[in-house]
Amino acid sequence: MPRRAHISADIFTLMGNTRPVGMASARAAAAASWCGHCGMSIAAPPSGPGSSSVRCAFCHRLTRVERHRGVTTLAAPSPPRGAAVPAGLDEIPAGYFPSVSGKKRALLVGVSYRGTAHELRGTVNDVREMRRLLCGKFGFPGDCILELTENEGDPTRVPTRANLLRAMRWLVEGSGSGDSLVFHFSGHGVQKLDLNGDEVDGYNEALCPADFERSGKILDDEINEIIVRPLGRGVKLHAVVDTCHSGTILDLPYLCRLSRTGYWQWENHDRPSGARKRPNGGLAISISGCSDDQKSADASGFSESSSSSIGAMTDSFIKAVEAEPGTTYGRLLSAMRARIRDGQGSRRLPGRLGSFVRWMIPSSTVQEPQLCSSEMFDIYRKPFLL
Repeated sequence: MPRRAHISADIFTLMGNTRPVGMASARAAAAASWCGHCGMSIAAPPSGPGSSSVRCAFCHRLTRVERHRGVTTLAAPSPPRGAAVPAGLDEIPAGYFPSVSGKKRALLVGVSYRGTAHELRGTVNDVREMRRLLCGKFGFPGDCILELTENEGDPTRVPTRANLLRAMRWLVEGSGSGDSLVFHFSGHGVQKLDLNGDEVDGYNEALCPADFERSGKILDDEINEIIVRPLGRGVKLHAVVDTCHSGTILDLPYLCRLSRTGYWQWENHDRPSGARKRPNGGLAISISGCSDDQKSADASGFSESSSSSIGAMTDSFIKAVEAEPGTTYGRLLSAMRARIRDGQGSRRLPGRLGSFVRWMIPSSTVQEPQLCSSEMFDIYRKPFLL
């Protein structure tokens, strides 16, 4: 039984682009630059020779852009100053989210889409199980874990688009060397046609918050901009994303291709446009539920023994980590794929013969978790640590 149900093309038409009207034409006319403070992309307004200041929507600080005979350069950065910024990226009020003490923090999101045609079961269970894993196995303090679900009575903890964008900012703000950050998302994921030429396959991947039909989806471009690029030296981020079409959801430059015989290699996914999408000295790694062209499922949809609904990817991730403490990224990914492969094939051909056939004959209908990273490493030597 599919869990991350396909969201019809009609919604794409109704939703349109998640960026404000006119941005596409403005981008063509504006010169692309980078914030002199946090490295986020900013658009310098078209103008003649001289200089102008552009405020970064992420860190709220000004970067002076100078033009000399058509050439755009960045001048020395300016001190911060309060100003209005786009919805969802405004300053987080004091006490809005937990204050962080220590070197570990996590954002766990489970979206159920209650009362809609896209309702999902088990996403709250995913969040509950991830919290148990992080606190019990990796020593994350309970008060440094922020949960967004539709079970929350506090409206700031409901996974709307605005709340999710603020929570992602909370996850990375103030992080320093030695910090370990975790972002987990369980819900719907979709693909959208790429209009700015920065996707290898021509499609953007996107997460669907609870109010996505009204407020819009969150594109991989935005996710990368908020939680990947600000990562400073010594900061480590792991994203565990249990949705459809989630293979490259963080827009990281390297995708690991792993065969069933154990052969692996990193595939370069640097964007054709040359857009800067790497951390600012830190490390970002994503483990996702399936490739960009696949769908994810419920573990309860293919396992006779499942007593409660939980995402197949979340279930396989937790079981693989618990089964082999100190595992490597390569062994973790292989174990996750084997568990999902056996589970999703169990109704077709059970027993050892079924396992052998499923190992030998790849099936495009079986989701395969993916590993992406901001830098290459030996997946069978690097230990998996959160």
